[in-house]
Amino acid sequence: MVKPVYQRVLLKISGEALAGEKHTGLAFEVIGQVCDVIKECLDMGVQVGLVVGGGNFWRGAKNSGGKMERTRADHMGMLATVMNCLAVADVCEQKGIPVRVQTAVEMRAVAEPYIRSRAIRHLEKGRVVIFGAGTGNPYFSTDTAAVLRAAEINADVILLAKNVDGVYSADPVKDPSAVKYDSITYDEVLAQHLMVMDSTATSLSMDNKIPVLLFALKDPKNIIRAICGEKVGTIVGD
Repeated sequence: MVKPVYQRVLLKISGEALAGEKHTGLAFEVIGQVCDVIKECLDMGVQVGLVVGGGNFWRGAKNSGGKMERTRADHMGMLATVMNCLAVADVCEQKGIPVRVQTAVEMRAVAEPYIRSRAIRHLEKGRVVIFGAGTGNPYFSTDTAAVLRAAEINADVILLAKNVDGVYSADPVKDPSAVKYDSITYDEVLAQHLMVMDSTATSLSMDNKIPVLLFALKDPKNIIRAICGEKVGTIVGD
């Protein structure tokens, strides 16, 4: 059996990825495949924290189109992430995966409040911890929340599962000549304004020296490949 090169990971999955080809709502077939892979990770002894985006329901200021106050629009986005967290948690439980949902905005009727020490204890007990509601603050993306939680739980790596298979020199959809990078530094990402994560998230990962591995969720097995050190996607580091 191939041994993992990372022992504790923070997996960030975009909301759009959970929507599959529908691009909105939830594709339970996709969620089921992701949960199957997460179970494999646990069986390998890997501790898994999970941050889920909310773009399949609502993208804060972007969806409000300037017609809502930014803070309120972002709060709606936080609620969108919690809906995704609950859906993923339910599928995990159906598959016998021990899981806890923690939210940065308290909603005790549906989830635990985020408490760092409790989250780490859950991870040590072999439970998946799903972090919802972003950072709990407006003006911050769920990518920033993923880096923040990764730093707080001392994750070895941030696994960024998106709809694109790596970091490119330009948007590969708009520019067929765009070049895919196997590896790139944080400084290069910031200098070239590459769309790995937003600049706040990139700076935070750089300051805390947490490598970021970006790959496509189209094949959920990429998560296992990434954890086992196979060349998949693009790694962002020093």
